[in-house]
Amino acid sequence: MWGGRRRGAGRKPNRDRPMVSHKPRPHFGKPAAVHVTLRVADHVWNLRSRRCFVAMEACIAAMLGRFGLRIIEFTVLGNHLHLVVEADSSEALSRGMQGLCIGIAKALNRLMRKHGRVLADHYHSRLLSTPTELVNAIAYVLGNAARHYGDRGADPFTSATYARDHRARTLSRPCTWLLRSGWRRARSVPQWLESIWLDGPPTFR
Repeated sequence: MWGGRRRGAGRKPNRDRPMVSHKPRPHFGKPAAVHVTLRVADHVWNLRSRRCFVAMEACIAAMLGRFGLRIIEFTVLGNHLHLVVEADSSEALSRGMQGLCIGIAKALNRLMRKHGRVLADHYHSRLLSTPTELVNAIAYVLGNAARHYGDRGADPFTSATYARDHRARTLSRPCTWLLRSGWRRARSVPQWLESIWLDGPPTFR
């Protein structure tokens, strides 16, 4: 007979890094901004190479207008991606991220000429409910390379460097007030980010 919960019971992590919690993600029934982190397994090649970036970029572009998920900004680090997305609902976020994860896994396996698991774990997501939360998340995503690698200047592995026509082919137009204009009400907006989003999300330029 099951004796209830016990300390230390359950599946053990098989890696040093903590796993993403399997607790239910926050439910939302209307379009919302979300910060998503997606990490790949240890055996996957360094994502900050041109061939890996091009493969993942194609997967992001393939999501344009699908599943009610809109990818607004993203950056690629050595073993993970950060994305700022807009989803019509929590179900749309789940479906859209499932489609994106499958696409990325297939593309990277094809590139590496391997089979099997590519992603280290489930994606991590955090709802962005206020202008300050949104601006901080966008600044974190687009400026992440400087934190990890000390890079200065334009990062070629982020959507911030896209030209207008390239953004239109790859990224989605947001529909929520928060992403279209509400971000301006944040307590503080970094000057470099304000110059990128001066007239609203760069997709609109």
